[in-house]
Amino acid sequence: MVGMMIGRLTAPTPAELEEVQAQPDRLVLWFNHETQLHGEHVDGAVAMVFAAQGTAQKGQLLVNGKFANWEVAHSDRGLFLNLVAARPLHGEWSGAKEDGRWRLEILLREQ
Repeated sequence: MVGMMIGRLTAPTPAELEEVQAQPDRLVLWFNHETQLHGEHVDGAVAMVFAAQGTAQKGQLLVNGKFANWEVAHSDRGLFLNLVAARPLHGEWSGAKEDGRWRLEILLREQ
């Protein structure tokens, strides 16, 4: 019992997705602190899983002047982000600490 209580006190709190900003050719995600992520390209889509919690949401952005769709959904591993379009997409991502939060920027282009 004491071990469980100590484990809860020392376990890191999961990151929280606070905001998603759709901008031309990029999607910017803001977390309250850095989170583990796994991203890959799957059949022309960009898919990412974050060890985080947050609200499911979706929207659109422009990639090379054409619409692409994005969706954040809950998964058994945290949050799942999927970016799809009518043509294959390629994404490059980078994260950095900024203003006391963690900013993840995903740059998109047509493949």
